[in-house]
Amino acid sequence: MYASRFTEAHQIYRKAVRDWCERVIVPNAEAFERDELTPREVFKQAGQLGFLGARFPEACGGSGGDFWYTVCWAEELARTGLAGTTMGLLVQSDMATPVIGEIGTQAQIDEFLKPALAGDRIASLGVTEPGAGSDVASIRTTARRDGDDYIIDGAKTYITNGTQADFITLAVRTDPNAVPSWAGISLVLFPTNTPGFSVGRKLKKLGNHSSDTAELHFDGCRIPRRYLLGEENHGFVYIMRNFQGERLVGALTAAAGARRVWERSLDYGREREAFGKPIIKFQVWKHHFVDMLTELDAGQALAYRSADLFDAYLRDPDNAPDPTREISQAKLYCAEMAQRVIDRCLQFHGGMGYMEEYFIARAWRDTRLISIGGGTSEIMREIISKLIGL
Repeated sequence: MYASRFTEAHQIYRKAVRDWCERVIVPNAEAFERDELTPREVFKQAGQLGFLGARFPEACGGSGGDFWYTVCWAEELARTGLAGTTMGLLVQSDMATPVIGEIGTQAQIDEFLKPALAGDRIASLGVTEPGAGSDVASIRTTARRDGDDYIIDGAKTYITNGTQADFITLAVRTDPNAVPSWAGISLVLFPTNTPGFSVGRKLKKLGNHSSDTAELHFDGCRIPRRYLLGEENHGFVYIMRNFQGERLVGALTAAAGARRVWERSLDYGREREAFGKPIIKFQVWKHHFVDMLTELDAGQALAYRSADLFDAYLRDPDNAPDPTREISQAKLYCAEMAQRVIDRCLQFHGGMGYMEEYFIARAWRDTRLISIGGGTSEIMREIISKLIGL
């Protein structure tokens, strides 16, 4: 059903992304993992080739495509097996920037969004804090008015692209006395060359090593009020809406990445012999691979249904149904499904699967983040339960 959504133009775009990934990302995987960083030049190339802005309007510096271009982009990045680089690039194209295109002023679009989509400025999304993860309403980083400026104090943590970002789409508290607390949150655009800003430390992660993740500190940072995104104290609503795209690309990359591991594991099983025959010929493993394929197809169907609904919502938000439930279901299922599939594939590789130099070990480590980042599986279940009236 959803295969029909991919036009010839989508397929040409997908092939261009795949060719670029195989030429630029895959051969440099070990270097990116070792340096714990995807170089700035990769962002620049992705921008120059039009990958970062494929679904943004031309007025924003994009190509005017639909969300199915993001589906192609996310799936091809996931196929590289380099989850950190995938995350860093998707933060740039689908997490830190869409809200600027939706509610930003023309001046903000010109100063921040267009250079980000061109790959000239690296973006981060600054929401999570040391004491506030999934509970966004509890953030403590403050933005206090001072004439025509805001003065920002606080800290953020687990920020992807944090060590090299040129600007941050930053969640701040502008009304410390708001009741309920979420009603006092705003979004601002924060240039990282602002005096008083510092990167606390580059964090060491279990997986996703090819992306830089940082603690950020704000000490009396003064920015102009014209960097406020949308309306003051409406930031929580913007963040929750922006989360839908983030969670959907998480589901898409989980499903596509797990499928690529399944394919590579199947190839391994055809070549590796035990007791005189390829190990994939043993009935127990044939059945496991059938079960995994069924889960992969189910996850992709959930993700594609969500992409269809989200695309309609982006085109006509006033008349299209809210896709939050379906996206939450896709994020929940694909994240946990990918972990099950990749864990089983690691088991299939035996001792080789436990070796760091083999792709399956990295995939196993990297996939563990998907049920945490962008809203934990527990939060997804809570959202879904409320939306179905439980």
